[in-house]
Amino acid sequence: MSGERMSAIVSVKDVTKTYDGGFTALKGVSLDIEQGEILALLGPNGAGKTTLISVICGMVNATSGTVEVGGYDIVEKFRGARSLIGLVPQELSLEPFETVLNSVKFSRGLFGKPRDDDYIERTLRQLSLWDKKDARVKELSGGMKRRVLIAKALSHEPRVLFLDEPSAGVDVELRKDMWEIVRGLREDGVTIILTTHYIEEAEAIADRVGVINGGEILLVKDKAELMSQMGQKQLTIELHQPVTQMPEALSGYNLSIGNDGYCLEYSYDTRGDRTGITSLLSDLAAQGLMLKDVSTSQSSLEDIFVGLVEGAA
Repeated sequence: MSGERMSAIVSVKDVTKTYDGGFTALKGVSLDIEQGEILALLGPNGAGKTTLISVICGMVNATSGTVEVGGYDIVEKFRGARSLIGLVPQELSLEPFETVLNSVKFSRGLFGKPRDDDYIERTLRQLSLWDKKDARVKELSGGMKRRVLIAKALSHEPRVLFLDEPSAGVDVELRKDMWEIVRGLREDGVTIILTTHYIEEAEAIADRVGVINGGEILLVKDKAELMSQMGQKQLTIELHQPVTQMPEALSGYNLSIGNDGYCLEYSYDTRGDRTGITSLLSDLAAQGLMLKDVSTSQSSLEDIFVGLVEGAA
């Protein structure tokens, strides 16, 4: 979301979590999540993503720090906070012999919500589950079970939806569908937080990306800003004849030699007023270097993420 920020619906302040064995999973995490945004929490396995979600959802007690959801303190006003939250866990924890419809209705009932068959039907239709409403959960494919988990999480009309590793073990088709569902939910004003180690997932749907590693948040930034800020572009120049060393006249450029001298790699900043490519190409010609081919590539969030995590290690 660019422009003016809305108010934070989830506010995490200085949260730490140390388990009994002495392992510290969260080291002073502070994070404000804006109303109506999609935030991707990106980090490798063991970074603290699931612990953070578990603390916000009130399933794990923080060692120190506070969490508020919609103005409710997650400890002091647990019921008020939890009623605003939907959680889609990583594990497929479903009642095998229950029908899809009953399973979702049951989840709504757990939150003390009055019966609303229209809302449940709309939710199931949105998730392409309506024609499966009378099927027993155990008869469904893994992808369909994942949809049932989402329907259950949405059953009580939460304002904040957590998706913990939503693409784990999910086929590409369902992943794309899921992103569409998530975008639709955001249009309804639902705030969505997803944890993932799939960079493409963050790149595809997030408004902001938070990078977490070793129990600490390294940064939280607008996705577009993050990509442009760290978006180094690379120009690859293939030569007809190899060069053994860089000509002195080209020493002012950020160039490296590759492919046994047949390639020159030129890195430049996409945000710069001038890329320097035009002068580079004329200087190459002046050195008598014959170009065979020229191509560009831009770093993805993947490269950015690896760089950040290595930098923090």
